[in-house]
Amino acid sequence: MAQKKLRSAIIGPGNIGIDLMLKLRKSKVLALVLMAGIVPDSQGLKMAAEAGIATTTAGIEGVLKFGGLDIVFDATGATPHLRHAPLLNQAGIFTVDMTPAAVGPYIVPAVGMDAQLLQESNVNMVTCGGQATVPIVYAINQVTPVRYAEIVATISSRSAGPGTRQNIDEFTQTTRNALIKVGGAQAGKALIILNPADPPILMRNTIYTKCDSTRIEAIIHSVNNMVGRLQQYVPGYRLKVSPYADGESVVTMVEVEGAGDYLPRYSGNLDIITAAAVAVGERYAALKPEGAS
Repeated sequence: MAQKKLRSAIIGPGNIGIDLMLKLRKSKVLALVLMAGIVPDSQGLKMAAEAGIATTTAGIEGVLKFGGLDIVFDATGATPHLRHAPLLNQAGIFTVDMTPAAVGPYIVPAVGMDAQLLQESNVNMVTCGGQATVPIVYAINQVTPVRYAEIVATISSRSAGPGTRQNIDEFTQTTRNALIKVGGAQAGKALIILNPADPPILMRNTIYTKCDSTRIEAIIHSVNNMVGRLQQYVPGYRLKVSPYADGESVVTMVEVEGAGDYLPRYSGNLDIITAAAVAVGERYAALKPEGAS
Protein backbone atom coordinates (compact mmCIF):
# COMPACT_ATOMS: atom_id res chain seq x y z
CA MET A 1 0.00 0.00 0.00
CA ALA A 2 1.35 3.43 -0.97
CA GLN A 3 2.41 5.69 1.88
CA LYS A 4 0.04 8.52 2.63
CA LYS A 5 1.62 11.82 1.68
CA LEU A 6 2.21 14.33 4.44
CA ARG A 7 0.49 17.69 3.87
CA SER A 8 3.03 20.48 3.55
CA ALA A 9 3.05 24.25 3.11
CA ILE A 10 5.60 26.90 2.17
CA ILE A 11 5.75 30.33 3.74
CA GLY A 12 7.62 32.72 1.49
CA PRO A 13 6.83 32.68 -2.25
CA GLY A 14 10.15 34.21 -3.35
CA ASN A 15 12.79 32.53 -5.51
CA ILE A 16 13.63 29.94 -2.87
CA GLY A 17 9.96 29.26 -2.20
CA ILE A 18 9.24 28.77 -5.91
CA ASP A 19 12.20 26.45 -6.43
CA LEU A 20 11.16 24.49 -3.35
CA MET A 21 7.60 24.29 -4.67
CA LEU A 22 8.77 22.71 -7.91
CA LYS A 23 10.91 20.19 -6.03
CA LEU A 24 8.13 19.28 -3.59
CA ARG A 25 5.73 18.61 -6.44
CA LYS A 26 8.03 15.75 -7.50
CA SER A 27 7.99 14.18 -4.02
CA LYS A 28 6.30 10.82 -3.55
CA VAL A 29 5.80 11.34 0.19
CA LEU A 30 5.07 15.06 0.57
CA ALA A 31 2.04 16.85 -0.83
CA LEU A 32 2.33 20.61 -1.18
CA VAL A 33 -1.13 21.93 -0.39
CA LEU A 34 -0.51 25.60 0.49
CA MET A 35 1.74 28.49 -0.52
CA ALA A 36 1.64 31.48 1.83
CA GLY A 37 2.87 35.02 1.36
CA ILE A 38 1.89 38.58 2.09
CA VAL A 39 2.26 40.25 -1.33
CA PRO A 40 -0.80 39.52 -3.49
CA ASP A 41 0.91 39.89 -6.88
CA SER A 42 3.98 37.80 -6.04
CA GLN A 43 5.16 35.44 -8.75
CA GLY A 44 5.28 32.53 -6.35
CA LEU A 45 1.64 32.83 -5.34
CA LYS A 46 0.64 33.18 -8.97
CA MET A 47 2.56 30.05 -9.99
CA ALA A 48 1.16 28.08 -7.06
CA ALA A 49 -2.41 29.03 -7.94
CA GLU A 50 -1.83 28.05 -11.58
CA ALA A 51 -0.59 24.66 -10.36
CA GLY A 52 -3.78 24.14 -8.36
CA ILE A 53 -2.16 24.74 -4.98
CA ALA A 54 -4.10 26.77 -2.41
CA THR A 55 -2.65 30.19 -1.65
CA THR A 56 -3.02 32.79 1.05
CA THR A 57 -1.80 36.37 1.39
CA ALA A 58 -2.33 36.29 5.15
CA GLY A 59 1.15 34.93 5.90
CA ILE A 60 1.50 32.87 9.06
CA GLU A 61 -2.09 33.61 10.09
CA GLY A 62 -3.27 32.09 6.81
CA VAL A 63 -1.20 28.99 7.42
CA LEU A 64 -2.62 28.49 10.91
CA LYS A 65 -6.15 29.06 9.69
CA PHE A 66 -5.71 26.57 6.80
CA GLY A 67 -5.18 23.70 9.23
CA GLY A 68 -4.44 20.02 8.68
CA LEU A 69 -0.75 20.57 7.93
CA ASP A 70 2.05 18.18 8.87
CA ILE A 71 5.08 20.18 7.71
CA VAL A 72 5.75 23.86 7.05
CA PHE A 73 8.81 25.06 5.18
CA ASP A 74 9.61 28.63 6.19
CA ALA A 75 11.46 30.41 3.38
CA THR A 76 10.98 33.96 4.63
CA GLY A 77 13.72 35.58 6.70
CA ALA A 78 15.32 35.42 10.11
CA THR A 79 13.11 38.08 11.69
CA PRO A 80 9.77 36.71 10.42
CA HIS A 81 10.72 33.20 11.46
CA LEU A 82 11.29 34.29 15.03
CA ARG A 83 7.59 35.18 15.10
CA HIS A 84 6.45 32.14 13.11
CA ALA A 85 8.33 29.49 15.10
CA PRO A 86 6.40 29.60 18.41
CA LEU A 87 3.06 29.82 16.59
CA LEU A 88 3.83 26.75 14.47
CA ASN A 89 5.10 24.87 17.50
CA GLN A 90 1.91 25.70 19.39
CA ALA A 91 -0.08 24.38 16.43
CA GLY A 92 1.89 21.11 16.49
CA ILE A 93 3.30 21.57 13.00
CA PHE A 94 6.80 20.30 12.25
CA THR A 95 8.81 23.17 10.80
CA VAL A 96 11.77 23.24 8.47
CA ASP A 97 13.38 26.64 8.98
CA MET A 98 15.23 27.78 5.85
CA THR A 99 16.22 31.12 7.34
CA PRO A 100 19.30 31.93 9.45
CA ALA A 101 17.08 32.41 12.54
CA ALA A 102 18.24 29.06 13.95
CA VAL A 103 15.46 28.60 16.47
CA GLY A 104 15.85 24.83 16.30
CA PRO A 105 18.99 22.72 15.95
CA TYR A 106 21.05 22.82 12.78
CA ILE A 107 20.44 19.98 10.38
CA VAL A 108 22.62 18.81 7.49
CA PRO A 109 21.20 15.69 5.82
CA ALA A 110 24.54 14.21 4.73
CA VAL A 111 25.87 14.36 8.29
CA GLY A 112 22.79 12.76 9.84
CA MET A 113 19.37 13.94 10.90
CA ASP A 114 17.27 11.18 12.45
CA ALA A 115 17.90 12.21 16.05
CA GLN A 116 16.75 15.78 15.41
CA LEU A 117 13.72 14.70 13.40
CA LEU A 118 12.56 12.32 16.12
CA GLN A 119 13.03 14.79 18.96
CA GLU A 120 12.51 18.32 17.64
CA SER A 121 9.56 20.26 16.24
CA ASN A 122 11.70 22.85 14.46
CA VAL A 123 14.96 22.27 12.61
CA ASN A 124 17.20 24.80 10.92
CA MET A 125 18.74 24.36 7.49
CA VAL A 126 21.80 26.43 8.46
CA THR A 127 22.73 28.30 5.28
CA CYS A 128 23.62 27.42 1.71
CA GLY A 129 27.29 27.77 2.62
CA GLY A 130 26.77 25.58 5.63
CA GLN A 131 25.05 22.86 3.63
CA ALA A 132 27.96 22.88 1.18
CA THR A 133 30.89 23.03 3.60
CA VAL A 134 29.91 21.60 6.98
CA PRO A 135 29.83 18.02 5.60
CA ILE A 136 33.43 18.37 4.42
CA VAL A 137 34.58 19.59 7.82
CA TYR A 138 32.63 16.76 9.45
CA ALA A 139 34.24 14.20 7.13
CA ILE A 140 37.74 15.44 7.93
CA ASN A 141 36.93 15.52 11.64
CA GLN A 142 36.03 11.83 11.45
CA VAL A 143 39.67 11.15 10.53
CA THR A 144 41.53 13.67 12.67
CA PRO A 145 40.40 16.50 14.99
CA VAL A 146 39.85 19.78 13.16
CA ARG A 147 41.33 22.54 15.28
CA TYR A 148 40.06 25.34 13.04
CA ALA A 149 37.83 25.50 9.97
CA GLU A 150 37.48 28.49 7.68
CA ILE A 151 35.24 28.53 4.65
CA VAL A 152 34.92 31.01 1.82
CA ALA A 153 31.67 30.73 -0.13
CA THR A 154 31.68 32.51 -3.48
CA ILE A 155 28.36 32.92 -5.26
CA SER A 156 27.14 34.86 -8.24
CA SER A 157 25.75 38.23 -7.23
CA ARG A 158 22.80 37.44 -9.50
CA SER A 159 21.83 34.56 -7.24
CA ALA A 160 21.82 36.73 -4.13
CA GLY A 161 18.34 38.15 -3.86
CA PRO A 162 17.03 40.66 -1.33
CA GLY A 163 16.59 37.98 1.33
CA THR A 164 20.18 36.80 1.07
CA ARG A 165 21.50 40.35 1.21
CA GLN A 166 19.34 41.31 4.19
CA ASN A 167 20.52 38.25 6.12
CA ILE A 168 24.22 38.43 5.23
CA ASP A 169 25.37 38.96 8.82
CA GLU A 170 23.26 36.06 10.05
CA PHE A 171 24.68 33.97 7.20
CA THR A 172 28.26 34.31 8.37
CA GLN A 173 27.43 33.79 12.05
CA THR A 174 25.13 30.80 11.48
CA THR A 175 27.57 29.12 9.10
CA ARG A 176 30.44 29.64 11.53
CA ASN A 177 28.40 28.15 14.37
CA ALA A 178 27.48 25.12 12.26
CA LEU A 179 31.12 24.46 11.40
CA ILE A 180 31.64 23.98 15.12
CA LYS A 181 28.37 22.44 16.32
CA VAL A 182 27.78 20.08 13.37
CA GLY A 183 31.14 19.90 11.62
CA GLY A 184 33.00 19.35 14.86
CA ALA A 185 35.67 22.02 14.39
CA GLN A 186 37.05 23.51 17.59
CA ALA A 187 36.86 27.03 16.10
CA GLY A 188 35.66 28.43 12.83
CA LYS A 189 35.04 31.35 10.53
CA ALA A 190 32.79 31.84 7.51
CA LEU A 191 33.11 34.39 4.73
CA ILE A 192 30.90 35.02 1.71
CA ILE A 193 31.76 36.75 -1.55
CA LEU A 194 29.19 37.98 -4.06
CA ASN A 195 30.92 37.79 -7.44
CA PRO A 196 29.49 40.09 -10.16
CA ALA A 197 31.20 38.22 -13.04
CA ASP A 198 29.21 37.86 -16.25
CA PRO A 199 28.49 35.16 -17.27
CA PRO A 200 27.62 34.21 -13.69
CA ILE A 201 29.87 31.75 -11.88
CA LEU A 202 28.75 28.57 -10.16
CA MET A 203 28.77 28.46 -6.36
CA ARG A 204 32.25 27.55 -5.18
CA ASN A 205 33.43 26.93 -1.64
CA THR A 206 36.96 26.73 -0.32
CA ILE A 207 37.38 24.91 2.97
CA TYR A 208 40.55 25.37 5.01
CA THR A 209 41.00 23.03 7.94
CA LYS A 210 43.83 22.99 10.44
CA CYS A 211 44.39 19.39 11.41
CA ASP A 212 46.89 16.54 11.15
CA SER A 213 47.57 16.89 7.42
CA THR A 214 49.77 13.79 7.42
CA ARG A 215 46.48 11.82 7.40
CA ILE A 216 45.71 13.17 3.94
CA GLU A 217 45.01 9.79 2.29
CA ALA A 218 42.42 8.89 4.92
CA ILE A 219 40.98 12.40 4.68
CA ILE A 220 40.58 12.08 0.91
CA HIS A 221 38.76 8.78 1.36
CA SER A 222 36.42 10.22 4.00
CA VAL A 223 35.66 13.34 1.94
CA ASN A 224 34.95 11.29 -1.18
CA ASN A 225 32.45 9.21 0.79
CA MET A 226 30.78 12.37 2.06
CA VAL A 227 30.52 13.85 -1.43
CA GLY A 228 28.72 10.69 -2.52
CA ARG A 229 26.18 11.14 0.29
CA LEU A 230 25.54 14.75 -0.71
CA GLN A 231 25.09 13.83 -4.36
CA GLN A 232 22.17 11.61 -3.41
CA TYR A 233 20.05 14.74 -2.91
CA VAL A 234 22.17 17.42 -4.63
CA PRO A 235 23.34 15.86 -7.91
CA GLY A 236 25.20 19.02 -8.91
CA TYR A 237 27.51 18.90 -5.86
CA ARG A 238 31.08 17.91 -6.74
CA LEU A 239 34.67 18.21 -5.66
CA LYS A 240 36.44 20.95 -7.57
CA VAL A 241 39.78 20.32 -5.87
CA SER A 242 40.33 17.13 -3.91
CA PRO A 243 41.73 17.63 -0.39
CA TYR A 244 45.44 18.38 -0.35
CA ALA A 245 47.90 19.11 2.42
CA ASP A 246 49.28 22.64 2.72
CA GLY A 247 51.58 22.66 5.71
CA GLU A 248 49.46 22.07 8.80
CA SER A 249 46.26 22.65 6.85
CA VAL A 250 44.12 20.68 4.44
CA VAL A 251 42.44 22.60 1.62
CA THR A 252 39.36 21.38 -0.22
CA MET A 253 37.23 23.07 -2.89
CA VAL A 254 33.69 22.12 -3.84
CA GLU A 255 31.35 23.41 -6.53
CA VAL A 256 27.57 23.32 -6.64
CA GLU A 257 25.59 23.45 -9.86
CA GLY A 258 21.85 23.87 -9.49
CA ALA A 259 19.29 21.46 -10.91
CA GLY A 260 17.61 24.24 -12.86
CA ASP A 261 14.12 23.47 -11.53
CA TYR A 262 13.28 27.19 -11.40
CA LEU A 263 16.49 29.01 -10.68
CA PRO A 264 19.35 29.16 -13.19
CA ARG A 265 21.95 26.44 -12.87
CA TYR A 266 24.51 28.91 -11.56
CA SER A 267 22.30 29.37 -8.46
CA GLY A 268 23.68 26.29 -6.79
CA ASN A 269 23.72 28.20 -3.53
CA LEU A 270 19.93 28.35 -3.56
CA ASP A 271 19.45 24.89 -5.05
CA ILE A 272 21.46 23.14 -2.34
CA ILE A 273 19.29 24.48 0.45
CA THR A 274 15.98 23.71 -1.26
CA ALA A 275 17.22 20.21 -2.14
CA ALA A 276 18.40 19.68 1.43
CA ALA A 277 15.05 20.89 2.79
CA VAL A 278 13.20 18.36 0.65
CA ALA A 279 15.55 15.63 1.88
CA VAL A 280 14.71 16.62 5.46
CA GLY A 281 10.97 16.65 4.78
CA GLU A 282 11.06 13.27 3.08
CA ARG A 283 13.09 11.72 5.87
CA TYR A 284 10.64 13.15 8.40
CA ALA A 285 7.82 11.52 6.43
CA ALA A 286 9.65 8.19 6.57
CA LEU A 287 10.18 8.44 10.33
CA LYS A 288 6.76 9.85 11.17
CA PRO A 289 4.42 8.78 8.38
CA GLU A 290 1.38 9.92 10.33
CA GLY A 291 2.78 13.42 10.76
CA ALA A 292 3.60 15.41 13.83
CA SER A 293 3.28 13.64 17.14
